[in-house]
Amino acid sequence: MQDKRILISGGTSGIGLAAAKLFLQAGAKVALMGRSEQRGKTALQELESGDSAIFVQGDVSRLADCRQALQQVSAKWAGLDVLVNSAGIYVEGAIEDMTEEEIATVLDINVKGTYYLSQAAVPYLKESRGNLVNVASDAGVHGNYYCSLYCASKGAVVMFTKALALELAGFGVRVNAIAPGDILTPLTEAQLQASPNREDALREMASVYPLGRIGTAEEAAAAIKFLASPEAAFITGTILTVDGGLTA
Repeated sequence: MQDKRILISGGTSGIGLAAAKLFLQAGAKVALMGRSEQRGKTALQELESGDSAIFVQGDVSRLADCRQALQQVSAKWAGLDVLVNSAGIYVEGAIEDMTEEEIATVLDINVKGTYYLSQAAVPYLKESRGNLVNVASDAGVHGNYYCSLYCASKGAVVMFTKALALELAGFGVRVNAIAPGDILTPLTEAQLQASPNREDALREMASVYPLGRIGTAEEAAAAIKFLASPEAAFITGTILTVDGGLTA
């Protein structure tokens, strides 16, 4: 991954930030895309990578922002080798309780955001014969209780990944995705903290996994790094589960 130019949406925290650390350790140049300038600055301080890491501000649900982000990265490093679509939002609840605003937000970020940023990146990836890694979910490959909205959005990411892999294969561009189960990220931690007893909630969450625990952001990031690396040169259209055996 030495000197590879990488853009990660949702790169200021969780899986995206963990992936940025791994890519930087491998000698890559990484651009983090997010909506909050302050979170971007904090992430860059945590990475401590000097000119090898930058932050580009933008909302993936806006096509103009996605195009501008790609222009900034290309202006900085003269192109792009890898796109990681890690921006996402999680909402759960009964279908009768889902509001129009919640539906729009989940689809805007998880589906349109993934599509828009990919659309903006494809010309650059064709030029570099690079690759794209999406972050889907176990909820994109099987149903979850009270999760119809999120499942619908991540199911769309799964099928988008497969279709785009076929579309871009002739250009030498690979497209894959990871499908993580529950991963201990700031969003998951907030969910646990909101429960009456964090440790009980964590044990209940972990109980459905054959390996007996939930995953770490570093484990999900390692799968992203593998799919983006030369070691995965003959892999495209694959949904790599990172779920402790949940969907086995």
